[in-house]
Amino acid sequence: MADKAKKAEAEAQEVATATKEAPVVSEAQANPEKFLKEFNWHNYQEGIDEVEDSQLKEFEKLVSENFVDTLDDEVVEGEVIHITDRDAIIDINAKSEGVISLNEFRYNPDLKVGDKVEVLIDVREDATGQLVLSHRKARVIKAWDRVIKANETGEIVNGFVKCRTKGGMIVDVFGIEAFLPGSQIDVKPIRDYDQYVNKTMEFKVVKINHEFKNVVVSHKALIEADIEEQKKEIIGQLEKGQVLEGVVKNITSYGVFIDLGGVDGLVHITDLSWSRINHPNEIVELDQKLNVVILDFDEDKSRIQLGLKQLSKHPWDALGENVAVGDKVKGKVVVIADYGAFIEVAEGVEGLVHVSEMSWSTHLRSANDFVNVGDEIDAVILTLDREDRKMSLGIKQLTPDPWTDITTKYPVGSKHTGIVRNFTNFGVFVELEEGIDGLIYISDLSWTKKIKHPSEFCNVGDKLDVVVLELDVEGRKLSLGHKQTTENPWDKYETEFAVDTTHTAEIAEVVDKGATIEFNEDIVAFVPSRHLEKEDGKMLKKGDTAEFKIIEFNKEFKRVVASHTAIFKAEEMANVKAAAKKAAAQAEEAKPTLGDANEALQALKDKMDGKK
Repeated sequence: MADKAKKAEAEAQEVATATKEAPVVSEAQANPEKFLKEFNWHNYQEGIDEVEDSQLKEFEKLVSENFVDTLDDEVVEGEVIHITDRDAIIDINAKSEGVISLNEFRYNPDLKVGDKVEVLIDVREDATGQLVLSHRKARVIKAWDRVIKANETGEIVNGFVKCRTKGGMIVDVFGIEAFLPGSQIDVKPIRDYDQYVNKTMEFKVVKINHEFKNVVVSHKALIEADIEEQKKEIIGQLEKGQVLEGVVKNITSYGVFIDLGGVDGLVHITDLSWSRINHPNEIVELDQKLNVVILDFDEDKSRIQLGLKQLSKHPWDALGENVAVGDKVKGKVVVIADYGAFIEVAEGVEGLVHVSEMSWSTHLRSANDFVNVGDEIDAVILTLDREDRKMSLGIKQLTPDPWTDITTKYPVGSKHTGIVRNFTNFGVFVELEEGIDGLIYISDLSWTKKIKHPSEFCNVGDKLDVVVLELDVEGRKLSLGHKQTTENPWDKYETEFAVDTTHTAEIAEVVDKGATIEFNEDIVAFVPSRHLEKEDGKMLKKGDTAEFKIIEFNKEFKRVVASHTAIFKAEEMANVKAAAKKAAAQAEEAKPTLGDANEALQALKDKMDGKK
């Protein structure tokens, strides 16, 4: 202790010497014992006065009550105490003031000294010992709390529409960029999104993705809530036949949706106009106001059927009483079907021209062959039903019926040239003129050719010479023949190839039971096997040329039978003649059984051939 006192006294002397002051007698020199007793050794060793515990606790209490704890991620309220060109100085009741860049207050250009702001401590102390605060981060944290709360409670929030984006808009809500889908802007379709940019609107938070920090808001939800109330009121008053004012909300190919003030109804395309239309936009346009009548609705009135044309008088009711069957009218082709065409003779009044009434021809064709949509045509009223509002028209009645003087123009036996129109299995239809058709049976196509189907003989569109064979005026039927335009060659062949005449020919083909020979392009004769025997006992073969005697000629059935053996065997010939004579007699007695006689003759021939 004494050493320390001496040391202190020496230091005091040095100080006095350094300041060149006169030596001063210190308290320690004057009263060393008292000085040593009262000397503050704690201050000397620690550099500060000793503080009592009660005073220290009081100081700590004052600090905790008056200064904030500068912890990270904690939002506190501060006061703007000074604003420079670049920063705002914020007092948050900490040991030092904080600094925030003015860039974070761009949304609030009216910031001034004294304003209260929320801040987040970003850096506890920078190089100058000041707190670095963040207002933007504080807004985000607080904004998330407010957004979550708004989503939970359904609270309506204000937002600033910043810009457009793919599929919708970007909205600033409490400093958070939220997404507003295009479908959630309004209850009606939006055609101009730019009209909402830079506007402040009310929204409802409908979805939050905490993982990706995404927020979805809706303005439509607020409108729907108001509309729902209006809708209940409107639906409760709906009645069939009621006329309401509405606005065209949407136009489709099948109809128009009308907004009745919160309730939508559909006007089907057929209920827009009494006349036929191709698309609803011919009658209405978007956002157009118009009156409509309620036609029907379902039990819960969620589907409402509306009508527009019902507000005007039906065109059939306005049709003049002087219009009658037989009158000639003019109209426009509005629809073409397979069975005919619909003609609009007055606005909303249509008549059907069946395809059978378009031409006197009995061969029905498509209506497209006669008229096209949009054509202006003349027609005659055939039937008129005002009660059912139906009318049938005819076009062919404007020209004379070609069957009127048919007997004069096409008498039986007259020759004409026609066009092949179509085939059937039993014949060919030939058109002599428009409305006059005749049928050529397959048996009347050729004198000599055996035709199985008409297409083997001619083609559709070919010109054919014909002869009128029969005429049925009442039945409007005409029977024609083509082969009758030329002489029947079998009349000549009947003499040229009469029985017992001899001809030279070549065996064309050996067939079952005999062979065939061709006398010309029309006559192919059959030679039974027995009659192929030559005089030397050998048989004729394919390609052999020999003389043949006609032993049968039937013009009706175009049948010719020849024999080589009969040339030198008179006995065989006599037997054949007897059989032929007998067959002819039987045919004369019973013509319907001519086939039976032929069978008997064939049996005799078979017997001659050595068969049973």
